[in-house]
Amino acid sequence: MKDQPLVSIITPSYNQARFLEETMLSVLEQDYPNIEYIVIDGGSSDESPQIIQKYAHRLAYWQSQKDKGQTDAINQGFARASGEILAWLNSDDILYPGAVSAAVQQLQQHPEVGMVYADCDWINADGKVIGKFPAAQTDLKKLRRGYVHVPQQTAFFRADLWRRVGPLDDSFYFAMDYDLWTRLAAQAPLLYVPELWAAFRLHEGAKSIAEDDRCWPEMLRVHYRDGGRKISLMTLKYTIRKWLQPLWIWLRRRRLSR
Repeated sequence: MKDQPLVSIITPSYNQARFLEETMLSVLEQDYPNIEYIVIDGGSSDESPQIIQKYAHRLAYWQSQKDKGQTDAINQGFARASGEILAWLNSDDILYPGAVSAAVQQLQQHPEVGMVYADCDWINADGKVIGKFPAAQTDLKKLRRGYVHVPQQTAFFRADLWRRVGPLDDSFYFAMDYDLWTRLAAQAPLLYVPELWAAFRLHEGAKSIAEDDRCWPEMLRVHYRDGGRKISLMTLKYTIRKWLQPLWIWLRRRRLSR
């Protein structure tokens, strides 16, 4: 394992016992031999602590105590991480077999790249595939225009860049990943890999369903912070998205009922 970089993966969780074990096993059963897995639970009142304790001997670190939310939990996890490559996996999503090995291989083959990401399924609460995330190659210029197309579940980035641009901004509830992608892309290229690495779970309790309307206003905060104009492609996309928001949520909920 000495010639294989350590990969640190963080799972933030709060009251996600229904999905947590599947998430954890999707990391623990990866074929890559050098993973540091850290679970940061926000003091769950369901069975989450018992599930984590079941696998505690396979974790580098875990805790279950009150925090300031998902972003804070991820930052706490990365503060303890010692890997050369970093990622986080939310407690209702899953990594597919071989994902970590594939990500490491891509980063090794492309030393100029700061982050790699890949394709991602949408799955429902029962694990049934209900669609595909529209992943695609992007860069800083496109990101600043709202062309994101990065499924967070598949993103693996270099720790030295994280130390340069991190931590996540905990004033963001929804767009902390978009904010990070822009900061990473300002330092090094991002690379899209057309392979299937993960699944993004859509369910009624997920904030991507229940609170999606909070995403684009936060993205606009990043846009303006970085010198974006009030009349721009980004603000146009936001205006269109705002008008179409009810239809967007209806379509996502319709996927869940399939």
